[in-house]
Amino acid sequence: MIKKDVIKTIIRDFHRGRLPESKKREIVIPVESGKIITVTGVRRSGKTFLLYRTIEDLLKKGIPIERIIYINFEDERLELTQEELDLILQSYRELYPLIDIKDCFFFFDEIQDAPGWEKFIRRIYDTVSRNIFITGSNSNLLSKEIATSLRGRTIPVEVFPLSFREYLEFHNVEIDLYHSRTRAMIINLFERFLSTGGFPELVFQEEADMKWKILQEYFNVMLYRDIIERYSVLNLPALKFFIRRILENITSTLSVNKIYNELKSLGYRIGKNTLYEYLHMTQSVYLFLSISRYHESVLKQELSEKKTYVVDNGLLNALTFKFTRDFGKLLENAIFLELYRSGMNIFFYKGRRECDFLLCRGISPIKAIQVSYTISDISIRKREIEGLIEACKRFSLEKGTIITLSEEEAFREDNIDIEVVPAYKFLAKKRD
Repeated sequence: MIKKDVIKTIIRDFHRGRLPESKKREIVIPVESGKIITVTGVRRSGKTFLLYRTIEDLLKKGIPIERIIYINFEDERLELTQEELDLILQSYRELYPLIDIKDCFFFFDEIQDAPGWEKFIRRIYDTVSRNIFITGSNSNLLSKEIATSLRGRTIPVEVFPLSFREYLEFHNVEIDLYHSRTRAMIINLFERFLSTGGFPELVFQEEADMKWKILQEYFNVMLYRDIIERYSVLNLPALKFFIRRILENITSTLSVNKIYNELKSLGYRIGKNTLYEYLHMTQSVYLFLSISRYHESVLKQELSEKKTYVVDNGLLNALTFKFTRDFGKLLENAIFLELYRSGMNIFFYKGRRECDFLLCRGISPIKAIQVSYTISDISIRKREIEGLIEACKRFSLEKGTIITLSEEEAFREDNIDIEVVPAYKFLAKKRD
């Protein structure tokens, strides 16, 4: 079958088929922005289903299915060269000669697999249609190409595994913290969410061994396809060691220099700059996310210490079982992911004491947050409160928050109002 016939088959199969059922997410894709919508995120986080949901919304608004073109570039039948991308437009025009293609909506899934995709998208945008939606699993690739070819033409949307609110929505649980039975159900689901994470496919997977195997396979695809193949990594043992060391020290200050010395002592021949490149690669595929120590100077922030977090708690547990019962680390990682979704700038504070998170508008801190599994122990309580108060006073904040697993109270100390909030309440509350 020639390629044009393959493309026609893909287009028609989509038009004659049924959209897979999709759950509502908190993320909403604008459909009438006049911009290219670029949807990025870790693999299996729900980008494709977000496109399906957007298509559903268009159909409800009366847009005929024939005016919607959906192509998944991971379809093994495609493998188009840069010169062959135009066959998509040719094929559609031949299938539907009476439809004006400028009125069509283009949905291109995992488009980073297509060579020269950015020039193709720019040409569609400039000469054909401004209704374009693209997804990719590599933030670096999309941002790099967008910066060079699509600047000013795009609106970025990041997709992550489910938030706790979305997790409850998938379980059809209404968020009512005042109803005792519902609250008990929410707490029960939170304990599961804390350990197994929020990848949509696994929400209803009850078999633990199967869940861990699926999560490990997610990681393998990220490792081999998204990192090793895409970036042509040759030193696989060193990369695996580097990733394992980051996983073992998640939520702690990252020392690339320390990992470099460990590799060197084990006989690995690798440059320190290569390790920084590895870190960039793992972040570009959304395996790890990081925050910097707070400084007023942007340059100092870039050069400062970093703390790393994993994109999903379930993935963290599947890759290193030492965290299965380390609820303190899991709790901080889950809170970080929620804060990251808010779109605010996040830093950690380190002075005489430490504070886990500073939420900033621009570079101006507006909220200080500590995360601790418990503050029932006197020494832990003292440490967490002192770090929070120091951060609040440093930035003239009148109040701070401590997030725990289940404790709740409010008090005033050293002229700072402190609220202690159970994590399930913090995560279930709708964002401001």
